[in-house]
Amino acid sequence: MAQVLLFHHAHGQTPGFLAFADELRTAGHTVYTPDLYDGNVFENLEDGIAHAAGVGFGEILSRGASTADDLPEDLVYAGFSLGVMPAQKLAQTRPEARGALFFHACLPVAEFGAAWPSAVPVQIHGMEHDPFFADEGDIDAARALVDSVEGAELFVYPGSQHLFADASLPSYDASAADLLMRRTLEFLAGV
Repeated sequence: MAQVLLFHHAHGQTPGFLAFADELRTAGHTVYTPDLYDGNVFENLEDGIAHAAGVGFGEILSRGASTADDLPEDLVYAGFSLGVMPAQKLAQTRPEARGALFFHACLPVAEFGAAWPSAVPVQIHGMEHDPFFADEGDIDAARALVDSVEGAELFVYPGSQHLFADASLPSYDASAADLLMRRTLEFLAGV
């Protein structure tokens, strides 16, 4: 079974995010869920983004990366949207990463100054018309990653919802979320 370091999105550690982590645990995986927001949870995405901006995106990234310091190196790094920042940095730069799961976001590999490690498989999930994923360059970064790395997969779901895998948010899409979870569990079983 895998050990997963899972980072939350801009809403914070919502009940849906925690339920997602629990579903991975039920499947037998060890899941670490650090709170990058010091207990703050936001109902409105814009408020969550404003909070992250107020803290500083660099600080959020630093907080996330430092949570791995006391954990084993052979982790799968995963993140929802905002949480993809530290997950991707760690997957690209920390030795012995076992894999990466990016939900609703992907950054250009050059963002972290290192090539993608060829031995690290990655899955990226997003909706085809999600204004954050499709319109802000994330899908292009995901396609570039998939084109350049063997073992990289991009799954694009029909629809326009951001954070569609969080059952506690209005953007939740049950059928897409179920498929995302199945693909995630298959990925974790294979790393």
